[in-house]
Amino acid sequence: MKKLIVFALALPLGLAAQQPTTQPTPTADTTTPPPAYDTTLLGPVDTTAKPIELAEALRLAQKVSPLAVEARGSVESTRAQVRAAYAAFIPALSVSASTSRQGGDRFDPQGSLVPFTGPSWQYTHGLNLNLDLFDGGTRIYNLHTFKADVTAAYANETLQQYGIALSVKQQYYAVLAAREAESAAESQLAESNENLKQALAKVHAREATKSDSLRAVIQVSNAQLAIVTARYDLNNANAALTRLVATPFTVTADPTDTTGTNFAAVDSAALRALANAGPAVKQAQAADAASAAGAKAARAPYLPTLSASWNISGNGSTNNLAFVANQYAYQNQFRLSLSYPIFDQLQREQSIAVADVAQRNADAQLRDAKFAAQQNFVQFYGALHTNQQQVEIDETSVAAAEEDLRVQRQRYEFGASTQLDVLTSEAALITARAALIQARFNYRVAKAQLEALVGRDL
Repeated sequence: MKKLIVFALALPLGLAAQQPTTQPTPTADTTTPPPAYDTTLLGPVDTTAKPIELAEALRLAQKVSPLAVEARGSVESTRAQVRAAYAAFIPALSVSASTSRQGGDRFDPQGSLVPFTGPSWQYTHGLNLNLDLFDGGTRIYNLHTFKADVTAAYANETLQQYGIALSVKQQYYAVLAAREAESAAESQLAESNENLKQALAKVHAREATKSDSLRAVIQVSNAQLAIVTARYDLNNANAALTRLVATPFTVTADPTDTTGTNFAAVDSAALRALANAGPAVKQAQAADAASAAGAKAARAPYLPTLSASWNISGNGSTNNLAFVANQYAYQNQFRLSLSYPIFDQLQREQSIAVADVAQRNADAQLRDAKFAAQQNFVQFYGALHTNQQQVEIDETSVAAAEEDLRVQRQRYEFGASTQLDVLTSEAALITARAALIQARFNYRVAKAQLEALVGRDL
């Protein structure tokens, strides 16, 4: 870069010293071209990054994301709770078996010590069944609570799924935006080099001052910096995308996705209805239902508990070790029991207070989730519509800026405008391209946010 600046400064002075005043003014065709620059000096480009389609990136991220793994685990554990709640209506069954050996000496009725002569091995076994016939409705309310927890777990799984998709899409679109920015910066550099070449030719022809060449040199420097920045952003976006998909190699967005933006027709009324029944709202509704069932379960201990049990047991003895004795003596028992705590040190009251507070909190969370869904819909849909219009406007602005720059270059070549006019047109083109890239990125992100809000692809 220093060489380029020195070249721009020294060229007009050297030419002026060498040319006599009577020498004809040289034309632009005899101008020495500016020094070429090496694009490899403008920051490293990761050529090892493997292109990946968005659908594949989403699939990999959904598989390995800690949030997705946790959400799937929550579904599995809550479903196990439902199965256990159903099983609580079935009697508990247990079996037992034991054996023991007895030996040594004993005292006879006269108090004399004599060897033990009875059977040395004792056997027992038993079967026991227990069931709560009535528990004040605790099992029923627990079943309702666990079912609501399953619904909430599924809603949370959907919520996490689209939340992960939003993160992946944001990074994927950031890669696309960085690629677009790099392409725009390369075009900017080519245009700046052309401006520099034209400015040097006019300085050589003594049709412009050296400030024209210096301004052109600065534009070349800015274009080179834009390339460096774009490549830095691209490498960072690739690294972030690789972390989300958790591949052992660096991935990048498919370059074919950088062309254009597909605008989909979106029905605002239908989307609003979907947002009001989105996964966040469903999760809050399920949590509210679970807290309501929990509040009822907390009041169940005010009713008595009726239980029934039945067991049968047998015992026998033999002189030899055997897994099954020849003869057992059996006993069986059936029992009904009723229990009611008169005073439990205010444990029931404490449980009710905690459950009521949880229910009020769940009600407030549900109400806020519904209003948040409405607010987010207005925000995301507005952003989608606004950025769609912005993309269309910026595309027109880029086309207009490119045409204006072309005209200004021709005018400058024929002396009808100044280098400042050319640089102003080039700056307007740079701004228009940057605005278009940002508008495309914002549109894609707004669409992904709407998809996360409603819990489905648009």
